[in-house]
Amino acid sequence: MSRRLLVTGFDPFGGADINPAWEAVNQLPDEVGDFTLLKLQIPTVFGEAARRVLAQAEKFQPDVILCVGQAGGRNAVTPERIAVNIRDGKIPDNEGNQPEGERVVPDGPAAYFSTVPVKAMADAICAAGLPGQVSNSAGAFVCNDTLYLLLHHYVGTDVRVGFIHVPWLPQQGTPSLPLENTVQALIAAIEAC
Repeated sequence: MSRRLLVTGFDPFGGADINPAWEAVNQLPDEVGDFTLLKLQIPTVFGEAARRVLAQAEKFQPDVILCVGQAGGRNAVTPERIAVNIRDGKIPDNEGNQPEGERVVPDGPAAYFSTVPVKAMADAICAAGLPGQVSNSAGAFVCNDTLYLLLHHYVGTDVRVGFIHVPWLPQQGTPSLPLENTVQALIAAIEAC
């Protein structure tokens, strides 16, 4: 029986004209393993990114939500283990918001653990011959914000939520990973869900 997976990628931010997260998500096939995929580009904006995901999820009714973001400086595709209740922007988001040490949800818990099998996903990426490892920090920018808000929304439900950071594309700097490798890594990670 087919399951539904909502997979998202962010638009470019910080003055860049490309975001490897969306480029890779956009190139995923419509079906991976026993998942039917719905691909969605979301804005790099605190709060608004999660609102867009939740609005789409209400219509699509996914079994799994997997968000993908760019992590310049990383040399591996990294499923995230934890989302923390903090907003701290080193740079402004795409609407000029730059919170400093604010809580994502004022009365929310300090952190949530991802509800997808991050270790199995990282192992699957490595088994595909690609660089993969579990990350214990999604940062404090919009990526972490989105993961935290989704986990907060779906706590206690059957909907599983995860986040994967991907390296830059070669044209963005180093370390980097070619787009086709990032796409293959995401396919391996999805198959492990």
